[in-house]
Amino acid sequence: MTQADIVIIGGAIVGSSIAYYLREEGFSGRIALIERDTQFTHAATTLSCASIRQQFSIAGNIRLSQFTLGLFRDLKARFGVDADIGFREKGYLILASDAGEAVLRANHRVQTAEGADIVLEDGRALERRFPWLSAEGIAAGAYGRSGEGWFDAHALLSLFRKALKDRDIDFVNDEVTGVRTAPGGTVGVTLAGGGSIDAGIVVNAAGPQAGRIAALAGLALPVEPRKRSVFVFEARDRFDDMPLIVDPSGIYVRPEGSVYIAGGAEPHEGDAAADPNDFEAEWPLFEEVIWPVLAARIPAFEALKATRAWAGHYDYNALDQNAVIGPHPDMPNFLFCNGFSGHGLQQAPAAGRAVAELVVHGGYQTIDCSAFGYDRIAEGRPFRELNVI
Repeated sequence: MTQADIVIIGGAIVGSSIAYYLREEGFSGRIALIERDTQFTHAATTLSCASIRQQFSIAGNIRLSQFTLGLFRDLKARFGVDADIGFREKGYLILASDAGEAVLRANHRVQTAEGADIVLEDGRALERRFPWLSAEGIAAGAYGRSGEGWFDAHALLSLFRKALKDRDIDFVNDEVTGVRTAPGGTVGVTLAGGGSIDAGIVVNAAGPQAGRIAALAGLALPVEPRKRSVFVFEARDRFDDMPLIVDPSGIYVRPEGSVYIAGGAEPHEGDAAADPNDFEAEWPLFEEVIWPVLAARIPAFEALKATRAWAGHYDYNALDQNAVIGPHPDMPNFLFCNGFSGHGLQQAPAAGRAVAELVVHGGYQTIDCSAFGYDRIAEGRPFRELNVI
């Protein structure tokens, strides 16, 4: 193909959601969805821990995830009676020390104002609720009694990709190597395979490679890949009531079938951009950092057996760890949907609909994403999310 009304760069969950909701909103033009890794072997979508939560510090982020939660509740009606993503609504438990209690309580006020079912309890109450938990050093914890949990990322992506096959989408298996521009906007993209596509609108949904794609258009976007390792381990004891637990250190753990997964040992500030080809898990993080924290927080985990690990890349927004959604002010037909910094999978359907509404209706109708716009990037004005996991 050589021409499209809209070119979407990136065909994983963000790009697929945009394409899906463009059709849902009534866009009838030609859509090209470009993806270089059609097996999604190294996609942030499929290498994530596939969780959903309402425990954010910013109301806009809560609303984005609540939209996706609503989609989960309506999954079979939207995608068919066989639609199943294995959603385990087991909650998040975010723990705070004395130093972090004030922030936890402030976040909780924001969450409950948005209707989130989050209960705030002190350490003693948490130990009564979860007898296997040690609350030593814990001042308080916020527990999501409903509307939070984890699911199958591959299954969710598959539902969107299958739905697109009936919506007249042009799937392009290639890599974008150039974004062609003219005064005031983009005019198309060039491809590694030697071809090019003229386009009226270009949407950057390239995940961890979003900064590179923006640079091809001569635009600055502080989004880069950051490697995150996830470790799988076995333990003798099973806790059926275990939510996804986030320790004050940032280390998290949750059940996954008959095993557990853990991660979060990497710093959020100060770490460097990842080699885009490096997907080797950092085993010393588990042995030296994660395991001691797990053993202290859940004494039954003093004896465990690590079995395997994987690493994926966050599309990390170095300015404020928040999404960038909407057009560039000087190039209005170049749209961003990037920089989710670890919560992109759970927010992709809502962000996809937001972008579709911008294109079709000229403004947001479901969730106002203006605060996530590019202006703050240009001004160096952080809109910081405090609950980055």
